[in-house]
Amino acid sequence: MKGNSYFYRKLHSLLGVIPLGFFIVEHLITNYAAHQRGAEGFYEAVEKLHHLPLILVLEIVGIWLPLLYHGVYGLYVAYTSNANVNRYSYFRNMMFTLQRVTGVITLVFVAWHFWQTRMQIALGQVAQEEVGSVIHSVATSPLMFTIYVIGIVAAVFHFCNGMWSFLVAWGVTVGPRAQRVSSYIWMTLFVVMSVMFILSLRAFADEEFAHTAFNTVQTAVAYLQ
Repeated sequence: MKGNSYFYRKLHSLLGVIPLGFFIVEHLITNYAAHQRGAEGFYEAVEKLHHLPLILVLEIVGIWLPLLYHGVYGLYVAYTSNANVNRYSYFRNMMFTLQRVTGVITLVFVAWHFWQTRMQIALGQVAQEEVGSVIHSVATSPLMFTIYVIGIVAAVFHFCNGMWSFLVAWGVTVGPRAQRVSSYIWMTLFVVMSVMFILSLRAFADEEFAHTAFNTVQTAVAYLQ
């Protein structure tokens, strides 16, 4: 890796924005439908996604492979980074360290969330219509809710602070003033996106999600009869 570290780091940076940046924004929009319109709105948003052409190919090539590279190489970066926050505790050095810490938390959280939802659907253990019920059980458990909030906040921070670093690394925000303004913008977005995600998670605590899968099955049976 050392011989081509510039290429590996640039690819790692780029994949953190395209397509993974789009993925987290899409995830936010889809889940926020639960807060705005309840179970019906959430399942409508999910249904639209699953009717996209070549959805499995898009997921593998556009999400999971980039996420695998970004996550694994990110662990390497975090392990080899010379974090000296105890010696130089100024703001940007703190953000540098938090970026590495939240990256590790995010990787673990995403892997766990993927196993709970998408992987269980692929294995046939959970129907697509039961995803809301799965998250309902999470949202109604104080412990699981707390773990999810930590994972969500870590993921959103990692994305927003990573966007600040991306703009610097790719020569978009060059001067101190541009970087300072960019920092204000992305930290504001961090707060807004975190609140939206948490509101979405709270919406899943509604009993409507607990009964959605059952109602769907009942409707299907009634239709077949």
